[in-house]
Amino acid sequence: MTKGYIFDYGGTLDTGGNHWGKVIWHAYERCGVPVTEQQFREAYVCAERTLGKNPIIQPDFTFRQTLEKKLQLQLEFLDEELRMKNEEFATALPTSAAANSSLFTLHSSLLSDLYARTKAETARSREVLLTLKGRYPMVLVSNFYGNVGVVLREFGFDGIFQSIVESAVVGVRKPDPRIFTLGVEALGLKPEEVVVVGDSMDKDIIPARKAGCQTVWFKGEGWTDETVDESQADRVITSLSEILNGR
Repeated sequence: MTKGYIFDYGGTLDTGGNHWGKVIWHAYERCGVPVTEQQFREAYVCAERTLGKNPIIQPDFTFRQTLEKKLQLQLEFLDEELRMKNEEFATALPTSAAANSSLFTLHSSLLSDLYARTKAETARSREVLLTLKGRYPMVLVSNFYGNVGVVLREFGFDGIFQSIVESAVVGVRKPDPRIFTLGVEALGLKPEEVVVVGDSMDKDIIPARKAGCQTVWFKGEGWTDETVDESQADRVITSLSEILNGR
């Protein structure tokens, strides 16, 4: 019997189940950033590692500020690594002064595009969660930078979750099952009474099952094309609203 829910945040409530790397890459495509997907992937990974190792994102950062920093790091990597290797990129950014101007233009376009889409997606998620809140207690469990509370308020999620378990705060990161155990404890329920909803099979579904929870995999566009064993989840959805109608 389900008595409570644990939700992931990034990739689940803000992108419609799609991996953030893919979401940003599609924005690069829409904004005409002159790089290949492989070059972007290198920049994305480098930026994420930099943010993971350094306290760049501050506890009071909004999502817009967080995204602004991510994009800045990616474009700086691309400028430094590809200027001499990619003729098209070098042509778009020919001199130091022009590069700064062009990068600012690209950065602003990407930021505006992605922020608008995130606001729309989180608004849809918020409506689902507000309906679900009338039926079940809910906890958020997320790998984040220490500012997820600020981000939740930014998009109107404040007051929806009974508690927030954030990796940067509790010192445990997914895919460690213990972070889901902390979520279960915050709900005051037994693991088998809790449903975990997340977009990552490796970071959400598998460790949540190890913690004894029920699982719902929010299937979207993944970071890789590898085939995922959907049977590892108790249920698979492609829209968050399916949580409400039992489809």
